[in-house]
Amino acid sequence: MGYEYDESLQQTDPVAVIRSGKEVLLQAFNWESHKHDWWRNLDSKVSDIAKAGFTSAWLPPPSNSFAPEGYLPQNLYSLNSSYGSESMLKALLHKMRQHKVRPMADIVINHRIGTTQGHGGRYNRYDGIPLSWDEHAVTSCTGGLGSRSTGDNFDGVPNIDHTQTYVRKDIIGWLRWLRNTVGFQDFRFDFARGYSAKYVKEYIEGAKPVLSVGEYWDSCKYHGHRLDYDQDSHRQRIINWLDAAGQLSTAFDFTTKGILQEAVKGELWRLRDPAGKPPGVMGWWPSRAVTFLDNHDTGSTQAHWPFPANHIMEGYAYILTHPGMPSVFYDHFFDWGKSIHDQIVKLIDIRKRQDIHSRSSIRILEAKSDVYAAIIGEKLCMKIGEGSWCPAGREWTLATSGNRYAVWHK
Repeated sequence: MGYEYDESLQQTDPVAVIRSGKEVLLQAFNWESHKHDWWRNLDSKVSDIAKAGFTSAWLPPPSNSFAPEGYLPQNLYSLNSSYGSESMLKALLHKMRQHKVRPMADIVINHRIGTTQGHGGRYNRYDGIPLSWDEHAVTSCTGGLGSRSTGDNFDGVPNIDHTQTYVRKDIIGWLRWLRNTVGFQDFRFDFARGYSAKYVKEYIEGAKPVLSVGEYWDSCKYHGHRLDYDQDSHRQRIINWLDAAGQLSTAFDFTTKGILQEAVKGELWRLRDPAGKPPGVMGWWPSRAVTFLDNHDTGSTQAHWPFPANHIMEGYAYILTHPGMPSVFYDHFFDWGKSIHDQIVKLIDIRKRQDIHSRSSIRILEAKSDVYAAIIGEKLCMKIGEGSWCPAGREWTLATSGNRYAVWHK
């Protein structure tokens, strides 16, 4: 299928979309998606995704991979994967762009599976495929002959040495190809802890995605099984990454996720930090915070750190009314029934109508164990929790409500 890439989609300023702050993202897959003819499945859902108001949809890794989920890439330039063929992918991207939903590529460049054995008898050479690097492209800490890693190791597989100039040049070439030839517009950087954020800055400057989001995921602070109230060190680490990436990217707000999923179990006091602000990255740097409840790692069948299922709508009532850039998980939107789907659509619609954006002001009015309430952008008021609560003043009209949540507008 010979779809030509539309030049009008080219954008040179990597923070224009961040500045407008009006993004609503969809993670358009889960851990099992590779089993379900995925590009074709999504093709049938594009108009629903667009109508719901999503601006960007994050797709699974597009390249040929040693593991079917896509996270152990081998031949980066081969777009025939367990999700479908290259032609199906290109048709899907074309349709998404026609519907004004930007396709987001999952960029897996921390690690790569070799094709032949090299140094130490490990599969750390990339012979016979594009980007045919040798052992010097693999960090010495993961069995290669390159430099030491500039981040945390992704254990058990060759980790790429981003200090090598030719490696970075090749990666930028591949990212530009994804961006300008294949037709992806946004990037999600997988395992961003694995290499220095200064390279992410270089890759964004080189390939110019419209929007980038980094997965900088490390553990929140717990005492035993109990989450600490103060997660400032956790959110500071994400903010340090954002700074080191030249402020050109956003990042998933893992801090907000960690706090919110404890708060909804009857500890809503957690949603106000000592300074009276939201306690996640959203409270400190909302224009760079991509808020979410679950993804293919935390939820789905992996369920490493799932959001409590019976509180999902309270979670969405929080992130879809608050500053930051909210992201909705595929499973919740498409697999959890029409009622949840329609409630999410309604919340997105209210967000857009009331012009709530990533930097909207917020006044937290209540944060007690059983009720949390806030006014956002002075145009929208919301509460979550078991407790009953209503805004004072006749100017507020109920816009929507559901189990343990309500939203009003002026």
